[in-house]
Amino acid sequence: MATKKIDSSNFKSDVLESDKPVVVDFWAEWCGPCKMIAPSLEEISNEMDAVHIAKVNIDENPDIAAQFGVRSIPTLVMFKNGAPASVQVGAQSKSKLVDWIKNSAA
Repeated sequence: MATKKIDSSNFKSDVLESDKPVVVDFWAEWCGPCKMIAPSLEEISNEMDAVHIAKVNIDENPDIAAQFGVRSIPTLVMFKNGAPASVQVGAQSKSKLVDWIKNSAA
């Protein structure tokens, strides 16, 4: 499953009410490190059925970023059962992202 674009209209239904853990990637077009991890997140979304990968553009949705205290990007937040469970700040290799997701989703 490909990464899903999230905004204020679908955040509640697709993230907070999801039946699976959701990794939300807070990013922006101008963010170099965000662009570096985007292909890895796309691959992970196709390889890992246990979680959903969602993307929130902070320039288009500053209210969501502020709600979860996002101060730098990329910031990845693992949501489980409608609540933030783990946070990863900064660009990481695909293998480190996979490890973080597996540990956070467990």
